[in-house]
Amino acid sequence: MQDPRELLVEPAAKGGGTPVPTLASMTFELARTLEVLERTPAALRAMLGGVSDFWTRNNYGEATFSPFDVVGHLIEGEKHNWMVRARCILEHGEGRVFPPYDRYAMFERDKGRSMGELLDEFAQRRGANLAELRGLNLTPARLDTRGTHPEFGPVTLRQLLASWTVHDLGHTHQIAKSMAYQYRGEVGPWVKFLTILPRE
Repeated sequence: MQDPRELLVEPAAKGGGTPVPTLASMTFELARTLEVLERTPAALRAMLGGVSDFWTRNNYGEATFSPFDVVGHLIEGEKHNWMVRARCILEHGEGRVFPPYDRYAMFERDKGRSMGELLDEFAQRRGANLAELRGLNLTPARLDTRGTHPEFGPVTLRQLLASWTVHDLGHTHQIAKSMAYQYRGEVGPWVKFLTILPRE
């Protein structure tokens, strides 16, 4: 039987298209999260594996990440962020603040490494983390367990896992944005329709 919340949709955007779900239908489900998280390593390998440094080592402006930097940053998250904090929530609740996490550690750590090495490490670490996540057999009640973020204060495990998912999607977009930026001066008048490019 279809969840009635799925029927709560906004009218299609001007010009037609698929109706957009309202917030009422956007409830967290672990299975949906896993659908995204398990596909990210293969998606990034398809985008970045074997392509030239022109695409992987250039960024899109001052204080931005290149695709190489993004994959390094994702590895740091696999090592020190998502599952570390999930364990902290489940083991200590709000009684212990999340351990520190350096989101820029990849700049030093990844010097001299190749894109292929980073993609391999990311896939390995993500696979191990998702196996651990599945093994937790999380119930709705456990997903509502609260922990303490050093900046935000109380957060739930559900929020952490949803953020992990959106974080993946955001950085996948960032990779595409960085790659598109390299041809910003070559597209001519089509720039009008290429919304991924900056407006000069």
